[in-house]
Amino acid sequence: MLLSVLPAAPAWLAAYQHHEMLLGRGLAILGAWALLNLTASGYQLPRVDRREWHHHFHLMNCAWAFINAVLAAVGILRTHPGHPPAGFSAAAALADRHFTGQVFLFNAALDVGYLLVALWLLNRATYPSARRPERLYGYGRSVQLQGAFLLVFDVVMWWLLGR
Repeated sequence: MLLSVLPAAPAWLAAYQHHEMLLGRGLAILGAWALLNLTASGYQLPRVDRREWHHHFHLMNCAWAFINAVLAAVGILRTHPGHPPAGFSAAAALADRHFTGQVFLFNAALDVGYLLVALWLLNRATYPSARRPERLYGYGRSVQLQGAFLLVFDVVMWWLLGR
C-alpha cells in the first residue's frame, strides 16, 4: 500500500540505475574471467617445465588475471546501482554515462594494441637469433588470448552501455 503512494523515479534516474546495473554485471564477468584465469593458470603454472612455453603462458595469464581482478573489484565497488550519491543530477548522470562509454572505447583501442604486441612477440619468437623464444612465444600467446577477450568485452560493454 505504501509503495503506491511513493512518486516514481525520474526517467533519467531509472536510466542511470539501469546503466549502473549493466556496468556491475559486466565487471562481474571480467572478475569471473580473472578468477578463471587465476584458477586454471595458477593450477598449471607449478606443473609445467620452466623451459617450456606453457610456463610463460600461464605466468603471464596469472599476471593479467590479477590486474583484471583488481580492476573488476574497484569498478564494482564504484558503481551505484541502487542509490546514486547525494546531490546527483541528470547532468551528472549523463556525464558519467558518457565518460564510462569513452573509457570502454579507449580500452578497446588499447586491446588492439595488445593484439599487435602479441603478434610482434609471436613473430619475434621465430627469429633464429631470438633469446629465449619459448618465453616470447608463451607471453605472446597469453597476450593474444587476453587481448582478444578484452577487445570483445570492451566493445560489447561500450555497445551495451551506449544504447
